[in-house]
Amino acid sequence: MEPELGNVNLEADENGKGSASGNFIQSIISEDLRNGKNGGRVHTRFPPEPNGYLHIGHAKSICLNFGLAAANGGITNLRFDDTNPSKEEVEYVESIKTDVRWLGFDWEERMFFASDYFDQLYNFAVGLIKAGKAYVCDLNAQEIKEYRGTLTEPGKESPYRNRSVEENLSLFQRMRAGEFEDGSRVLRAKIDMASPNLNLRDPVLYRILRAAHHRTGDKWCIYPMYDYAHPLSDALEDITHSICTLEFADHRPLYDWAIDNVDYDAAAHGRPQQIEFARLNLSHTVMSKRKLRQLVEEGYVRGWDDPRMPTISGLRRRGYTPAAIRDFCERIGVAKRDSMVDIALLEHCIREELNMKAPRIMAVLQPLKLIIDNYPEGQVEWLEAENNPEDPTAGSRKIPFSREIYIEQEDFMENPPKKFFRLVPGGEIRLKSAYIIKCQQVVKDSEGRIIELRCSYDPDSKSGGATAGRKVKGTSHWVSAQHALPAEVRLYDHLFPDENPEEDEGVNFTSKINPRSLEILENCMLEPTLAKAVEGSRYQFMRQGYFCVDPDSTSGRLVFNRIVSLKDSWARMQKSKPATRK
Repeated sequence: MEPELGNVNLEADENGKGSASGNFIQSIISEDLRNGKNGGRVHTRFPPEPNGYLHIGHAKSICLNFGLAAANGGITNLRFDDTNPSKEEVEYVESIKTDVRWLGFDWEERMFFASDYFDQLYNFAVGLIKAGKAYVCDLNAQEIKEYRGTLTEPGKESPYRNRSVEENLSLFQRMRAGEFEDGSRVLRAKIDMASPNLNLRDPVLYRILRAAHHRTGDKWCIYPMYDYAHPLSDALEDITHSICTLEFADHRPLYDWAIDNVDYDAAAHGRPQQIEFARLNLSHTVMSKRKLRQLVEEGYVRGWDDPRMPTISGLRRRGYTPAAIRDFCERIGVAKRDSMVDIALLEHCIREELNMKAPRIMAVLQPLKLIIDNYPEGQVEWLEAENNPEDPTAGSRKIPFSREIYIEQEDFMENPPKKFFRLVPGGEIRLKSAYIIKCQQVVKDSEGRIIELRCSYDPDSKSGGATAGRKVKGTSHWVSAQHALPAEVRLYDHLFPDENPEEDEGVNFTSKINPRSLEILENCMLEPTLAKAVEGSRYQFMRQGYFCVDPDSTSGRLVFNRIVSLKDSWARMQKSKPATRK
């Protein structure tokens, strides 16, 4: 499915402020600035809940919030909406900070937590009770759901809705003091049980929950609900534009109600405005934190940073760059309706970047030994090889050539089909940056498996030689057996072969996991140039794809992750589209 368009350009201009191309949120901000709203300020926030690792959808929100603020001379807060201690951990807080910084954004000194405001939020709730706009309700969760009504039928008022202000104040204070069991009472807003918007049918503002909080410890046994804490946190931080995803559109009236009915700060500059945009749905994966957590906890993947995961940490480990992810977020743009974005576009973005930047390396992933009988024993030549044909400034390197080399198993066929242009018995190929060789003999083991090729070479076919211009149809990469570095290579594919693994209701999404999403090759041979490769370094393995050094690497054994193959399905799809008439 094609991505929605309407991009926001997140590149900084010469003044470092950034610039924004047209999208509907930028249009709203531009109109606000023209009208002098909020004193001409633009102040956004990125407000993750610290209950899991961020994924590529959060990257879109990060780029949008920080990018729009920068493009309009504004600022952005990082705020953790930590109102549910039963699911939140310091580990997630630290991972989120790492991810935002890695993407290239800086909140400077503006890092906040909803828990910073727990005392104020409690006092605001007391004010609502005193104003007759909130009450303590003894219905349990199931009863509240039953009383709520449906989309076609109004709800019923709670039998506790008309308690006196004094009784509600006393009960709420006792809730805070820990006198009641978890789930036995809640504080609810008194709005309208007949509202067509179910979110306004006396929503819960506070619940009793005995769980240690990662910042406040056991100070509190009641915690504010997200829909209550979030708008007031925005207001307390002087946020001007509260940008969120479409699923919160129906919650906007409650967002506004909380701000309108609480005297959050008489000195606050302006009033936050909630604006919704379409969340990112990426093909061949899942984007729910709950489902990502399930993949981790049930062992379907190796962790939150498994390179098959759509998490930012997983993409980072796989070898994606911040620039490629920012480019992807810009290309998909900002839309008002949900759609599915093809993961091929994300892969296209990293290919485009690495094609220009990644050094070329020869790596044989499934080695087949080849002995050149007429090459002098013990001789080693150091041949010249260009580092990147797309970058004239990248220079060249020296690679060793010797009598015994490795080529790919797939580059030889004993009984080839038509149009097979690699090595065959009696056939010739050119070795990249080296000589033309001819296969003279195929050596097999007792079970008939090919274990070795015996070949000859043309000494004058090297660059600059008398027969260097002789044409042969195939060219293969290779590595010198004497100098090769052993390595493990991990080939990653989509975690789900289905474009939308959540499409079939009633079917467990884990049943659709691709059993071939990871293939580990343990006996790969690499050219010695990689001896000093460091974690995170990226290379193009010629004819194989783009690869990144994994943190599992040791001084004696490198481990590489395939970022993407060389085949660019997105570019091919774009070329196949009919031209647009003008």
